[in-house]
This record gives sequence, C-alpha cells and structure tokens, in this order.
Amino acid sequence: MALYRAIQALAFLRGRDFATPDDVKYLAHPVLCHRLILRREERLRGLLPGAILDEILQTVPTPVETES
Repeated sequence: MALYRAIQALAFLRGRDFATPDDVKYLAHPVLCHRLILRREERLRGLLPGAILDEILQTVPTPVETES
C-alpha cells in the first residue's frame, strides 16, 4: 500500500494524473528494500535485499500499451 501511495504522489509531483512503470522502478528501492527479509542461506552467500529487488525489477517485463 505504501508503494502505491508513493507512486501516486510522485506522479502528482511530476504533473501527471497517472503513474508509469518508471515511477514504480524509481520508488521500489526506497519503499521495499527494508521489507525484504532474507533467509540465512542468502545472507551467508552475501546477497543483499537491494540486489534481489534489482533482479526482480529486471526480470518482470514492463507492460506496454498496444493498439487494438
């Protein structure tokens, strides 16, 4: 819910009444990184929440609007 509200606020501050995928990517780190709790195995391998979040953001395709 915090990410959703932050994205709405960012879009408003940028003069838009809609959010973009870039808004989500821009705010994902500051809003979500502290919420990721890693298992012991990930911590021992030296993984950080930010690296995992980066991987998720790169893996999930950005939606595009197509004409019908």
